[in-house]
Amino acid sequence: MAIDKDKNGYTFLFSILMVIVVGSGLAAASYGLKPLQDKNLRVKKKMDILGALKIEGVDRKTAEDLYAQYIIEDECIVLDADGNIRDGIVAFDVDIKTQFRNKKLDPADRDFPLYVASIDGSTKYVIPVVGSGLWGPIWGYVAVDEDKSSIYGATFDHKTETPGLGAEIKQPFFYNQYLKEVISVDGEYKKIKVVKDGSGADDFKVDGITGGTITSKGVEEMVDRTIQVYVKYFNK
Repeated sequence: MAIDKDKNGYTFLFSILMVIVVGSGLAAASYGLKPLQDKNLRVKKKMDILGALKIEGVDRKTAEDLYAQYIIEDECIVLDADGNIRDGIVAFDVDIKTQFRNKKLDPADRDFPLYVASIDGSTKYVIPVVGSGLWGPIWGYVAVDEDKSSIYGATFDHKTETPGLGAEIKQPFFYNQYLKEVISVDGEYKKIKVVKDGSGADDFKVDGITGGTITSKGVEEMVDRTIQVYVKYFNK
């Protein structure tokens, strides 16, 4: 019996079949590509950690080897909100972005990974930070020097901030201001403020981005909120 292609029933049936076929194809492609996507995310994470340590020559081809060269994985740890070590958790496996987005998770229950590196015989500590900009999430890594009280390096990034404005947090002229800033004096935590009055050269201050005040303040908030936890640990 011939099918009447002019009937509405045929159109609906054809549409349903196409949705099933295309949806199944996309799901299969996504499933097949997931291992590669996961690997790319891990490599990018290692690149960002190495970036905060100011390691040169880091790209997707060299990141794995350089990470293994500089990061002492056996000494990387995870802290709780009071700066105590949490056992049984691998630092690299902690997804601080997902924890930050989880509004049902009490902030006191978040994990705080700490990466330990050795550069030319000097120990550095890399702290991941995450927060909110004007249009979406922002994040970064802050490397603390061997003295546990001054910043050795930093990098920041974003997802949807405005080009030329808030997006400039990922540029060296902004994050390099954090180099040698002090996070504690005699064990007392010191907040690093992001200012717009041009006084960023003063102690405990960096200059914000013109036209990107909300994103700049987002960086201030996430660095302040997170580093306090690690100062507690360093004091112990």
